Amino acid sequence: MDTNWLTMTDLSSVVVTLKLAASATVVLMVISIPLAWWLAVTHSRIKPFVEALTALPLVLPPTVFGFYLLILFNPQFPIGAFWLRMSGDTLAFSFSGILVATVLHSLPFVVQPLQNSFENVGKGEIEAAAVLGAHPLDIFASVTAPLAKRGFLTAAVLGFAHSVGEFGVILMVGGNIPERTRVISIDIYTSVETLDYARAHLLSLGTLIFAFVTLLTLYLINFGRSGRNRAF
Repeated sequence: MDTNWLTMTDLSSVVVTLKLAASATVVLMVISIPLAWWLAVTHSRIKPFVEALTALPLVLPPTVFGFYLLILFNPQFPIGAFWLRMSGDTLAFSFSGILVATVLHSLPFVVQPLQNSFENVGKGEIEAAAVLGAHPLDIFASVTAPLAKRGFLTAAVLGFAHSVGEFGVILMVGGNIPERTRVISIDIYTSVETLDYARAHLLSLGTLIFAFVTLLTLYLINFGRSGRNRAF
């Protein structure tokens, strides 16, 4: 077998990865925007607890995180049982399961850039809009969001890139099922296990180039905007 080219299984893992990353990014942005806004403006005593809980995936080993998700996804537990009744399928070893796992594990990579951007927005504009009687949602849409647009871009790119590179959590929750839960990182792992280093190198190099180009594009955009801001 010629190992210099990608097989249909490899291409399916690329498709699953991109589908997972795109879906996770959309869900992450929907969840993270209100959460990050609340964290940026609240003075609640539970704020440190919520911040710690959100940042937990940064320090917790992915296998530990995935192990407890796998337990929660079991049909014998309420979450797993509810999903089984609603969809007729289990969360474990399914695309839906790895999507939930990826969203939870990538949450701090989206929430933190958004929170920092919201916190860096000047309070003068927000207070002026509030004095004029603007509704909080209007203030967010017309004042905060435009001023924090770099944070939106950074959060979306980091969420997508991190989802593409996810491995441990997906392996624990979804296993290695072709065209269902096998993503690029698992395909690389499988190639190395079977001593197919040529295919592992090809997949790894593609992932490396994608990650570098994605981050370089983000930094160039942010650098260009910073330059224009300084020019004015």
